[in-house]
Amino acid sequence: MRVHVLGSAAGGGFPQWNCNCQNCYGVRHGKIRAVPRTQSSIAVSIDGISWLLINASPDIRAQLEANVALQPKRGLRDTGIGAVVLVDSQIDHSSGLLMLREGCPFDVYASRMVHQDLSSGFPIFTMLESWSGGINYRELAIDGSAVIPDGFDGLRITAVPICGKAPPYSPHRHDPHPGDNVALYIEDVNAGTSVLYAPGLAGLDNSVVDFMQRSDCLLVDGTFWREDEMIFAGVGTKLAKEMGHLPQSGRGGMIEKLRQFSHQRKILIHINNTNPILDEDSPERAILTGEGIEVAADGMEIMLEACRSGVSASQAASLDKAARPLSQGANR
Repeated sequence: MRVHVLGSAAGGGFPQWNCNCQNCYGVRHGKIRAVPRTQSSIAVSIDGISWLLINASPDIRAQLEANVALQPKRGLRDTGIGAVVLVDSQIDHSSGLLMLREGCPFDVYASRMVHQDLSSGFPIFTMLESWSGGINYRELAIDGSAVIPDGFDGLRITAVPICGKAPPYSPHRHDPHPGDNVALYIEDVNAGTSVLYAPGLAGLDNSVVDFMQRSDCLLVDGTFWREDEMIFAGVGTKLAKEMGHLPQSGRGGMIEKLRQFSHQRKILIHINNTNPILDEDSPERAILTGEGIEVAADGMEIMLEACRSGVSASQAASLDKAARPLSQGANR
C-alpha cells in the first residue's frame, strides 16, 4: 500500500496568507529552515493507478498538479482519483470537492453526521447536484464495520469515532454526535499492512488506542506543540483542547501518548502554521527526532511494506521520496 501526503498543514496552510507569526515570516523571508505546506490531505493506493483521496482540501488542484500519479493518463478526461473519503465536514477537509466538480459524479464516503453538515450548514453536496448529478454519497458506518470502496478491491476502511467538534456552520455545533469526527483505519488486506490516519485528535480513548496498536504506521494530529499555542503566538485566544486537538508537549501530550507504540512508524500531520516543529532547526523538532517521531511534508510517500518488514522508522524514512514543497502559488 502506498500513501501520498498531498498536504500536511492545518487549515490555512503554511505560510498562512494573512499571518506574520515567527514561522510564516521566517519561511517567506528565508529566516528559518522550513518548507511551505498545503492543507492536509492524503491519497492511498494499492496498484498505483487508482487512488483513494482522503479529505479534499481547498488546495486540491495544486496538490494534484504536484503528484503525477494522480493526474490523467487514460483519455481526454480522466483522473487517478477513484473515490473520496472525508473524516469530518470542516472547510479545510471538504471544500476541495467544489474544485473537483468537473469530475462529477464520483463516490464520496462520509459518516451520516458529515453528510448532514454538507447537505445543510455547508451544502456542498447540494451545490454539486448542478454538475452531472453531483456526488454519489456512500455512508461510512461508525459501528466498527469496515467498507471496501467500489473499485478498490483489497483496500478496507474502518471509521473510528473520535472526540471533536462539528464545524461552526453545523446545525449541531453545540450538540456533539458520534461521527462528527472520525479517524480512519486503512488496510491492505492482501499484504496485511495498515495505517491509522487521524489528522484531528482531542485525546486517545481505548478504541483509538486499539486501532493504533494494530497499525503499522500512525499518521496523527500534529496541529499544536503546546496547549496555549495560539495565545502564546499572539494570534488567537483558544486552547488546543477547545479546538479539538491534543498538543505534542506537556503531560498527557501526543509525545507521551505515542511512546506506547514502539513498533509503529509515527508521523505527525495537520501541522498549524504556529507550531515550532515546522522549523527544522528548532529544539522542538530535535525533541521529536529523539522520540522517533517524524513530521509530514507535502510530497512525502509512505510505502507500508517497509513498515511491516520490521524496518525501523528511521530506515523506513530513508526509503521515502524526499519531501518537496509545492510551488509558492500553492500556499494558502
